Parts: sequence; C-alpha cells; structure tokens
Amino acid sequence: MDFNLRACGRHGHETYAPDEPELRARLQVQTPAGPAWRCLRCADYVVGDPKGQGPADLAPEVPRGRLLRDRRIMRLLAVERAVRGIGLLGIAFLVFRFRSSRGSLQQKFDTDLPLLRPLAAQLGWNVDDSAIVRTIDDAFSLSATVLIWIAIGLIGYALLQFTEATGLWLMKRWGEYVAAVATAIFLPLEIYELAEKVTVLRVGAFAVNLAAVAWLLWSKRLFGLRGGSAAYHAEHQAESLLTVERAAAAAS
Repeated sequence: MDFNLRACGRHGHETYAPDEPELRARLQVQTPAGPAWRCLRCADYVVGDPKGQGPADLAPEVPRGRLLRDRRIMRLLAVERAVRGIGLLGIAFLVFRFRSSRGSLQQKFDTDLPLLRPLAAQLGWNVDDSAIVRTIDDAFSLSATVLIWIAIGLIGYALLQFTEATGLWLMKRWGEYVAAVATAIFLPLEIYELAEKVTVLRVGAFAVNLAAVAWLLWSKRLFGLRGGSAAYHAEHQAESLLTVERAAAAAS
C-alpha cells in the first residue's frame, strides 16, 4: 500500500511555494493547463495554486514514507489506549454502583445461590468451589472504603490512558515517552498474571503491550537509543521532500 497516495486521496495534496528561487523552481513545472506544484507528501505534480507559500523553513512538516506509516501505527495505539480508558471508566462506575447497592445485591445473591445448587449438581458443577462464586464472595467482603479506593485507582489509570492517547494521536514526543513508560510499568504485573494462569486474553494483552514498548523504544529512539532525540529529528528532516530538494538545489 502506498500510504502517501492514500493520505493525499483522503486529505488532499500538500503543495508549497518556497520563497527561495532555486528551490521554488525545483518544485514547479509549467503545463498546458498552467503551473503545477509538487506535492510534499506523494511527490506528484498538482495543477493549480500552491496550498501555502513562504520561506522554506516555515513550510509545514508533512510526514511521508515510513514516517507516515509510523503515524498510522501511533494513531492505532492512541485509539487502543482511548478504548481501554473508556473501559476502565465503565468499570469504575460499576464499582461505585456496586458499593451503593451492595447490601441488596448480597441479599439477592444469598437467596438465589441455593436455588442454583440443584441444577449445578445435575450438570456436575460444584458451585461452592467455582472461581466466579469465590470472586463474588470476595467482592462482598470488601469494605466501602476499599471499594472507593479501587474506583479512584481505576479512574486514575483511565486518565493515564487518555493522556497516552492524546500524546500519541497528536504525535507529541512526550506522548511517546509517557506511553512507553506507562506500558512498561505494567509488564511485570502481566507476567505475574500469566505465571498464575495462561489465558488467551492475557497472552494477547501482554503481546500487544510488549510489542508497543519495543516499537516505541526502537522506532522513536527513546531514552537515547539509536542516537536519541538528535537522530530522531534528523530522520524527520531527512524524510522531508523539501529537505531533499534543498540539498539537490545546493549541489546543482
């Protein structure tokens, strides 16, 4: 897939007329239909007036090639973090609701559980040894204060997810650091959960988070890896079509 053409098809071409004469001449051609300007993203020539003009240093940074592909991945990570944050807020809401109506729920549970035992016995299911029943019993044994702190913790974690999603969606450098650190912190906990019991959901979540951390560290050159911030910004400039054309104009 040509991400450059796909992005131009969705958002339109990014043409720019620099003030520097030599660079301006390299980005413009004359056609029977009038002057055409080279798109800074897909490098095709587009007939008509440029979308912007001014000094080359003030031209918009238009991601292209691998950088555009990386932007797609970051946007997907941002969506995943936002969905996770929404889910955490939903769980926090349920915890608050459970706290406020725990008495009636426990009474209903104690009333209905004996009615379930005969049917479960016919199915060969020991209800009293069920992990679900034990989890419900443990939840009822929690104090109101503990439930409040659990809900607050879930809300805090959700806000962290939304912070990651915002930074990644806006392609901010700080968002990459926050996402890498916040995701890496919980990897040991996920390993511990896998050591207790291996499930498809746990394996999938661990694989996604591990891949996200590895990709962010390596691709975004975080914490000094592969040259750090200096190499990161130099790579962005090297991918810019204006940078390439400026170098060609200086060499000609």
